[in-house]
Amino acid sequence: AACLPAEPETGKKKLSSHGRKRAAKRRLGAGSGPAGRRALGGGRGGGREPTGQTACGQSGFSDGNSKWLAPAKAKKTQPKGNHMELSSDGEVEEDNWEMEEDGSSEEMVDDYGASSSEEELLPIEKAALKQKSDREGLSEDDSGEEEEEEEEEADEASKQKMGQKEEEEGPDLQLNLDIDEQFKLPTTDCTRKEPPCEFLAGLDSLTLFLPAEPPDLHVIHQRIQGNMEVLQDFVVKREEGRSRQEYLALLRRDMAAYYSYSDFLLTKLMDIFPLPELINFLEANEVPRPVTIRTNTLKTRRRDLAQALINRGVNLDPLGKWSKTGLVIYDSTVPIGATPEYLAGHYMLQGASSLLPVMALAPQENERILDMCCAPGGKTSYIAQLMKNTGMILANDSSAERLRSVVGNLHRLGVTNAVVSNCDGRQFPKVLGGFDRVLLDAPCSGTGVISKDPAVKTNKDEKDILRCAHLQKELILSAIDSVNAASETGGYIVYCTCSIMVEENEWVVDYALKKRNVRLVATGLDFGKEGFTRFKDRRFHPSLKSTRRFYPHTHNMDGFFIAKLKKFSNAIPQAQKDEEAAAEAAAPSAVPDTITEPPPKKKKLEGSKADKEQKLPQPALKKKRSLQAQRRPLKA
Repeated sequence: AACLPAEPETGKKKLSSHGRKRAAKRRLGAGSGPAGRRALGGGRGGGREPTGQTACGQSGFSDGNSKWLAPAKAKKTQPKGNHMELSSDGEVEEDNWEMEEDGSSEEMVDDYGASSSEEELLPIEKAALKQKSDREGLSEDDSGEEEEEEEEEADEASKQKMGQKEEEEGPDLQLNLDIDEQFKLPTTDCTRKEPPCEFLAGLDSLTLFLPAEPPDLHVIHQRIQGNMEVLQDFVVKREEGRSRQEYLALLRRDMAAYYSYSDFLLTKLMDIFPLPELINFLEANEVPRPVTIRTNTLKTRRRDLAQALINRGVNLDPLGKWSKTGLVIYDSTVPIGATPEYLAGHYMLQGASSLLPVMALAPQENERILDMCCAPGGKTSYIAQLMKNTGMILANDSSAERLRSVVGNLHRLGVTNAVVSNCDGRQFPKVLGGFDRVLLDAPCSGTGVISKDPAVKTNKDEKDILRCAHLQKELILSAIDSVNAASETGGYIVYCTCSIMVEENEWVVDYALKKRNVRLVATGLDFGKEGFTRFKDRRFHPSLKSTRRFYPHTHNMDGFFIAKLKKFSNAIPQAQKDEEAAAEAAAPSAVPDTITEPPPKKKKLEGSKADKEQKLPQPALKKKRSLQAQRRPLKA
C-alpha cells in the first residue's frame, strides 16, 4: 500500500473493466526503478525485474543470464497531472502504456515470455508491428485523444447502424412529429394508398396485387392534431397554395378512419359542432356513460335505498342536485339488475338523460296523461310515481314485443294507474283524445347513444335520417291533436329524441309550430344547451332557444333533445285542414275500421228493397220517386 501513488484526478478517462484488470496485472508484475517506472512487457506471465532493487528499496531477482530473462520494457510517458488510478475493488488502473524496445538486439516476447523471431511472424503481424513502432513516438495524451476519437467514431457508427436497422424494419417507427415542424398536407395519393408514393411511382408499369394494410392509427392521430392546429390559426399556419377545404377534407377522412365513422355521419357532425368540440364529442362516444338508477318513491326513499345498496357492496352517489331520485353507480360487488331491492321494485335501471323529459312534462295528480311511445316503461313508471298512482296513464307502443317489458316493469314497480295499449301513434287522436299532457319520446336514428350502440357510426345514411324525420312529424301532430287545450292544469306536449341531428329535432318542432296552434315554453330544466335557431341555410322560429340539447362530452349523459309545447287552441288552421283533406283523398286511410266498399249484405238489402218497390201500387211508387227527385238538388 506504501507503493501506491496518489488518488487520480477527477474527470480523467477511465478504462473498461477488462482494461483495468490487464493494467492491474501489469502493474502488480512490474517494479519501479529509481529513474523511472518499468513494467514487464505486456505479458500475463512476466517475471521480476533484473535490477538490484525495486521501487520500494527491496532487493530484486538477479541472474547471470539476465539478458535472456529481460522482457521487453514497457515505458509509460506520464504527462503532468496524469496519475495511476486505483479502482474500488483494489485493482490498479493506468491510463495508457506504450511498449518500447530497448534496442535492435532485444526481441519481442510473447505473453508467456517466449521470444519470437520476425521470420516466424505472419505478414499481417509484421504490418501490425510496423504500425506499432510508428506510433511509439506519440505521447500519452495524444494516444488518449485518439482512443476517445475512436470510441466516439464507434458510437456514431453503431448509432448509424441502429438507425439503418430501424429504417429497414419500417419507416412507421418514427411516430412523433416535431412540435416546431410546420404541418404540411400530404398528397392525395399518399393519403389514399398504404404503400409509400415514392415506392408506387417507380412501379407504374407493374400491377400490384397486395393485401390492403390496416391504417396506422398513431400516424393518423398525429396528423389530426397537426391539422387541428393549422385550422385554428389558418391564416398564419396554412401552407401556401392550399385552401381550407383541402384541410377539412383531410381532417374528415382521418377522423372517419380513426374513430370508425361513415363519411356521411362525420360530415353531419362537423356541421353541428365546432372542430375542438367535435373531437371531444367523438372521444366521449368511445367511453360508456355512468350506470344510473331511479328510486321508486312508491315503495321506498332514496336514503333508505342507498343505505341498503351500500350494505351490499355498491359504491354510489346522488346523481346531482337537479334530481331527487337518481343515483349513480360507480362499481358493485353484486349485479345491479338482480339484487333483492331491484326484484322488489325499489328502483329502476334508467339513464340520466331519460329522467329529463318527465321532469319537463311535470305531471300533476289526477290528470289524464298519454305516453305515446312508452317502451320499456321507465318514463311511464316515473310519471306514475310523480302522480302518486292517481289519475290515469295510457302507456302506448306500436310494438307488441316491447310492451311485454313495459307490463313486467309496471307490475314490479307497483304502478296501478296505467293502461297499456298497442296502437299506431299516428292514428291515436282517432282512437282516444282529450289528454291533459302527452309525452312523445319519438323513434329516432340514435346518434346520441353511440356509446351504447356503436353500429350507428356506419349504418345510418341520409335516407334513414329523413325517414325518421317524416315519422316524427306525423307523430308530433298526432300528439298535439290528442291534447285538450281547454285543460285546467295541462295542455302540454313534451317532444324528445335521443338524437342530435337537427333534421330530427329543431326541424320537426318548427314544422309543428307552423301546422298547429302551439307555442314553445320553457322546459324547466336549468342546464343544457339551447337549441338551434339557424342551421346552415335554414332559419327556425326564434322561440326554439327554449329547447334544450344535452351532449355526452358536456353533461356526461346520452345525447338528448327536449322541447315543451303549450297548446292554446283546439282548432286546426284552415290551410292545414285543406292540406290534410287532400292528403287523405290521395292516399288510402290506414285506419282498419274504415269501410271503403259496401259489404255484400248491403247489396242484398238494396235488392230486397227494389223488389218491395215493384210490389207497391203505381200511384204510391210515382209519389215516392217524385219526393226523391226533389231531395237530390238539396243534397248537392
